[in-house]
Amino acid sequence: MPISEADARSALSKLVDPNTGKDFVTTRSVKKLSVSGDAVTLEIELGYPGKSQFEPIRLQAIEALKAAGASGAAVTVRSRVVSHAVQRGVKLIPAIKNIIAIASGKGGVGKSTTAANLALALAAEGASVGVLDADIYGPSQPTMLGITGRPESKDGKSIEPMEGHGLQAISIGFMIDVDTPMVWRGPMVTQALEQLLKDTRWRELDYLVVDLPPGTGDIQLTLAQKVPVTGAVIVTTPQDIALIDARKGLKMFEKVGIPILGVVENMALHTCPQCGFESHIFGEGGAARMCQDYGTELLGQLPLDGAIREQADSGKPTVVADPDGRVAQIYKRIARRCAVRIAESQKDMTAKFPNIVVQNT
Repeated sequence: MPISEADARSALSKLVDPNTGKDFVTTRSVKKLSVSGDAVTLEIELGYPGKSQFEPIRLQAIEALKAAGASGAAVTVRSRVVSHAVQRGVKLIPAIKNIIAIASGKGGVGKSTTAANLALALAAEGASVGVLDADIYGPSQPTMLGITGRPESKDGKSIEPMEGHGLQAISIGFMIDVDTPMVWRGPMVTQALEQLLKDTRWRELDYLVVDLPPGTGDIQLTLAQKVPVTGAVIVTTPQDIALIDARKGLKMFEKVGIPILGVVENMALHTCPQCGFESHIFGEGGAARMCQDYGTELLGQLPLDGAIREQADSGKPTVVADPDGRVAQIYKRIARRCAVRIAESQKDMTAKFPNIVVQNT
């Protein structure tokens, strides 16, 4: 007996996307479903970059359709990233679909390393990604991404982003000597941030990852008021003193209407390389308790591992230095969860609205 379209949809509705926890029919991921006799063709469109997930999902769908009676199934899996809503009163920036702010309440918790690896993980999953180093006083992305040289300006007004490991990147660190301190007051710093963001000729980004300085000062306020942020990620360690400041950062974003995508816990566990003994040097469970208190998601926990620091310092962060390693897989899972959280948020519909022009006739 030939399989019907209803049978095919029923079979697909029982499949759960491991990244969203929802089935493909409910999320409207099934596209171009066609049944001819007992052969089925369809597309599954993911709202997040997930190149590493395409083949497992494709095989999962084929197996389910054959179990439902299809003699053959041609399934194509692809990703489509769209713009999502930002805080009220702030317009999107042309060529940038979504902006992810990576923040921490205090320094030294691995925020910049996390930002670089998350950007690289999103790119590894098939997205077009840029990095904006918003830490004007202590720019670290040029070193972490292994990028040297000065950005070009083709028109004398705007600057071209630098490139490293497939990412577009801009930082004040590209424009000054590495030993030169930025002795600037707040207004100069915030103006520099706006110029770096808006005067850079970004080339069609699915995501721009913004590496913020620690704290809740001028740059964070400027970001909240003038930059269209899709969501924020809070980076912390399990240590109480770090969590106190991380909570302040989370509350700041809540106050200005920027959604919290989740929390990343760095230095969660140390494994002795000699004996294999595991210890929670900075405490245990702090980020999980914070997430429970504020109703947000613990996106992932990263170990205290010297290799992470060494790879970032060498200009080849973990995701590119050891792409198949355990830590790189953690970064990729965190990146997919960030992208899924964005995909599940409200879409930006301003492009759908017509432009109304009033003329005297």
